[in-house]
Amino acid sequence: MAEHTGLPASGTEEDAAVVRVLSYNIRSMRDDRAALARVIRACAPDLVLIQEAPRFFRWRKAAERLARAAGLHYVTGGATTAGPMILSTLRAHAERADDVLLPRTPGLHQRGFATAVVRVGRARLGVLSCHLSLADRERYEQAGLLLEHVAALGVPHAVVGGDLNDRPEGRSFRRVAGALTDCWAAEPWGGEFTSTPQEPRQRIDALFTTDGVEVLGCGVPLGLPGVRDADLRAASDHLPVLAALRVPAAD
Repeated sequence: MAEHTGLPASGTEEDAAVVRVLSYNIRSMRDDRAALARVIRACAPDLVLIQEAPRFFRWRKAAERLARAAGLHYVTGGATTAGPMILSTLRAHAERADDVLLPRTPGLHQRGFATAVVRVGRARLGVLSCHLSLADRERYEQAGLLLEHVAALGVPHAVVGGDLNDRPEGRSFRRVAGALTDCWAAEPWGGEFTSTPQEPRQRIDALFTTDGVEVLGCGVPLGLPGVRDADLRAASDHLPVLAALRVPAAD
């Protein structure tokens, strides 16, 4: 396990911005909502890439309550993407946002992507939150669509976060990691495994970046000041993944 301390704080440099990004499957907020908000706040993210956001009755109000409790603002996604959602601080200004619904296999759950382009200081960053299928064939196809949508964002730098429902040795995970940088593999920090909080034994949640984005550290925020083990166990059936990224300024 990598060192728990030393993950850089958000900041603006002359030629770059340091951006903290959190990816988190929150199980439709069916667990301890106060613990969930405490975990997110303690991670001090600029961007939160949610999976399994509320999707049904009054889902927008539930998303707004979570954003408010965590000190964030709603950007896009939720029911409109079948679960993925993006939240941010005011530091990350959303230039545009798009909700994507993916082709659905009969008998399987609808899936989608929440996408946005944000500006942080002089840096521009594409953002995509995803939750891939439980079915191997559909998941592999969705991994390819993910890469297509990242390219379609039209910006040189992007971050992808999500629940891949696949381990690093799986073909869908490898398809994504073959084209993007797996942040944990590039600069491990904190904990590795994300499922389940009680006995984490597998890494199925991850953050990825395009070339040119420097990973300063990435992992499960175990031991981070303010992040309590009891809250991590109570907040969801997944552990979150936090990364600090240095994004070059746009031309």
